[in-house]
Amino acid sequence: MLGMYVAFVVWTLLGVGPFLGAPIAALVLATLGIIVYFGLIRSVMKGPMLAQILGTFGLALLLRYSVFWGFGANFMTLPENLVGGTFDVLGIRIQASRLLAGVVALLVTLGLHLLLTRTSLGSKMLAVAEDSTAAQLMGIRPDTMQAIAWAIAAGATGIAGALIATFFYIAPTVGETLGIVAFVTVSLGGFGSVPGALVAGLLIGVIESVSAYWIGAVYKDIVVYSLFLCFLWFRPQGLMGKS
Repeated sequence: MLGMYVAFVVWTLLGVGPFLGAPIAALVLATLGIIVYFGLIRSVMKGPMLAQILGTFGLALLLRYSVFWGFGANFMTLPENLVGGTFDVLGIRIQASRLLAGVVALLVTLGLHLLLTRTSLGSKMLAVAEDSTAAQLMGIRPDTMQAIAWAIAAGATGIAGALIATFFYIAPTVGETLGIVAFVTVSLGGFGSVPGALVAGLLIGVIESVSAYWIGAVYKDIVVYSLFLCFLWFRPQGLMGKS
């Protein structure tokens, strides 16, 4: 949601599209992610699970109503031709904005996977996620790694929001819709698995499109969530998660 509004502000002030809006959104949200971690998350993580849930829920409400106060409740949109028109691929019409979002999503996913599996920083982040106490005994600073993780996650979210804003409406409540889909995607792919999230996202997109075509757009979410629950019944760890 915040990434979408950053892209809208960049377009309003500078008249440019996501090619500049997405990097700015990534930088703004990465900075916000670090601030949120040191200002709230680091403290609530030391408390019980209920405190963590209520703390992050309160943060979500604060961000949403701050946007309500700053931008109002009206829906906003970016110009349809901001990225380009449409392409005809084998009789299928594809919007340039959606194609750009898909390509960038693949590149970001690949980058995150390589970061976690091929770099020293990624190894340290995984070590902290596995056992922060043991990682600290090995000289790794958990606070630093978690702050970096929050910055990377928030920055990637900013890029996604800036690109989605080119073909989706912008509103303070849009995060609820996209957030549920994101949670289902990560759960289906398996927590901690970047390739799993990619595969799950592609599956959910195909299922939604096919369901909307066959039985109507109103019922596509029902189909996705029903299949999601059925799948987790037999494989709770997700597609590529660890059992």
